[in-house]
Amino acid sequence: MFTAVPEILRSGLAFLVVLGVLVFIHELGHYLAARWRGVHVEAFSIGFGQALASWTDRSGTIWKLAWIPLGGYVKLHGQERPQDVPAKVRATWIPGRTFHEKPVLSRMIIVAAGPAANFVLAMVLFTGLFAIAGKPAVPVVSEVRTNSAAAHAGFAPGDQIEAINGAHVDSFEDVQRMVSARPGEPLTVRVLRDGQDRDLQIVTETEVSGGRRVGVMGVRGSNTAFVRVPPLEAIRDGAVQTWDVTAQTVVGVSQMITGRRGTDDIGGPLRIAQLSGQVAELGLASLVSFIAVLSVNLGLINLIPIPLLDGGHLLFYLAEAVRGRPISPRAQEYGFRAGLALLVSLFIFATWNDLTHLGLFRWVAGLIG
Repeated sequence: MFTAVPEILRSGLAFLVVLGVLVFIHELGHYLAARWRGVHVEAFSIGFGQALASWTDRSGTIWKLAWIPLGGYVKLHGQERPQDVPAKVRATWIPGRTFHEKPVLSRMIIVAAGPAANFVLAMVLFTGLFAIAGKPAVPVVSEVRTNSAAAHAGFAPGDQIEAINGAHVDSFEDVQRMVSARPGEPLTVRVLRDGQDRDLQIVTETEVSGGRRVGVMGVRGSNTAFVRVPPLEAIRDGAVQTWDVTAQTVVGVSQMITGRRGTDDIGGPLRIAQLSGQVAELGLASLVSFIAVLSVNLGLINLIPIPLLDGGHLLFYLAEAVRGRPISPRAQEYGFRAGLALLVSLFIFATWNDLTHLGLFRWVAGLIG
């Protein structure tokens, strides 16, 4: 897929596919929940800015495809507070179909449906992959480095790694991801050897890679062939894989916050575009898996309790449910300002990381030198 396309164009096309799918499903969650709770949806847009194409459906919703492909939105009828809009606008509101007059539970459901849709998408994609393309069999240790942490822990060639700290692993990439996120930490690794399960205790080694500390076991491994699984088992495995990716992402973020892990992995649109092109070159299955992992990340990001994000709105509605009345307009305004400042800062930091990762600053330094 995309293999015959020049690299820059391939990355751009893959980026549009990846982001388009993620944004559409996220906003579709909001849209379907709003329709379910009786709120009229005025507009459904993929992208921002001037519309490249638009049409109006029978319910009066305007569907738009805009030219800035960095997100999207669903415009809910009467989403603004009555005191924030002129009387002539309030006069056009349809009684019983506005967002602001719905009970707080309905508003929370509509807001939470976007991130929920991303988790459902990830589960569906993983399920489809396991049922159609198959899932990697248990990763097998092919070599144990002398005097390594794995050697001291008793690992041997031929060991099949089944779980780390109770979390199931499906591939050697899973093993590397989980171990690298835990430098210098004790781990319990369950392996299958000679038909028997064994729990091996290991303290990972610490190495510096790309300016950050990573954990290392000291083994080489490989995955056996992909094996298709029955539909019901694929659904279960898809849900488990979604949960594992979610848990690993939360662990990684918490390690960044506590300083146990560097922030080099934080990336923005440029990094996603670059990775999209690289993954697309590997084939459709790899691209689908990449979309599933990003979908989990998008769902988690939107649940962060920062005003302007879905999580921030949920926090305000939760406070309203507990207090019996909404948060004061001034408090909400301050919250939105702080949230905007934080999001802009994160975007700038992520873009800086992207440019550094792409080597722009080294290239500029070389020109100057």
